[in-house]
Amino acid sequence: MNESLTRARQVLQIEARAIEALIPRLDHRFETAVRILYECRGRVIVTGMGKSGLIAKKVAATLASTGTPALFLHPGDAVHGDLGMVMREDAVVALSHSGETAELLNLLAVFKRWGVFVIVLTGCTTSTMAKFADVVLDVSIEQEACPLGLAPSASTTAALALGDALALTILERRGFGPEEFANFHPGGRLGRRLLRVRDLAHWGEALPVVPEAAPMRDVLVTITEKSLGMTVVVDGDGKLSGIITDGDLRRAIRQSEHEGARPLLELPASAVMSRRPKLIDADVLAAEAVPVMDRYVITALVIADELGRPWGVLKLQDLIREGII
Repeated sequence: MNESLTRARQVLQIEARAIEALIPRLDHRFETAVRILYECRGRVIVTGMGKSGLIAKKVAATLASTGTPALFLHPGDAVHGDLGMVMREDAVVALSHSGETAELLNLLAVFKRWGVFVIVLTGCTTSTMAKFADVVLDVSIEQEACPLGLAPSASTTAALALGDALALTILERRGFGPEEFANFHPGGRLGRRLLRVRDLAHWGEALPVVPEAAPMRDVLVTITEKSLGMTVVVDGDGKLSGIITDGDLRRAIRQSEHEGARPLLELPASAVMSRRPKLIDADVLAAEAVPVMDRYVITALVIADELGRPWGVLKLQDLIREGII
């Protein structure tokens, strides 16, 4: 077997075992850590040096993006003035595999004096850092994946996994749902996937509307002015009765070319419209509109209110523009 593949598989196996070994260690200490972070009235300060610092940055980012105010504090910067970022209402999560990182020990001594809650993720539960902690979470490993046993690998993987476990357990306790997630991720693909139909719909003055009796010359003016390539049609009570799209116009043009047919521009909107247009609810995910449009081979869905009056319209181009398709 190829030596590179053999080594790669060994690395993954070692790191996978490091994560699996965390599971039986979860106990009341983990529950206490979750409670402290959930009830924290300030922010969660996540800190670590070197490779543990990189993991700490990711843990802070995951907490922040899932509803827990959090930030990363570099230990070196902290002891040179950035301790002013920390308030007594905050809670601290400190990562160190050895538990003897000098820069962190200096910090934890200060936090202890301030009465700030400290949670330590370490591979040595009897270390000096552990003695400063209110809660110690064991992320020890049997071996590093590094063949020299030196480069942090399995140890950082274990710390990252436990950090995710903390963040996502708190997420669930907060009842943090898709709406909140979308608010925290307005940019990028994650946020776009959680957009609602109402977020993309054309409504109010942007919605083209004509009455059933409107002559097609007026309908064409409305379609042109609103620039959506379509219009909804309403009856005398303002309720939705149909829709006129580019496809409807093409069919009407072909029919008007037949001998004896009434000229298109003299027809009322009701003679050209497609009845019973496809509807969609304003509060569903915009992504749910895609299979509906595909199924009926259409490019627009109408949103109606509880009285059957047109409220807005969602266009295929809107879904494409936002990267949902």
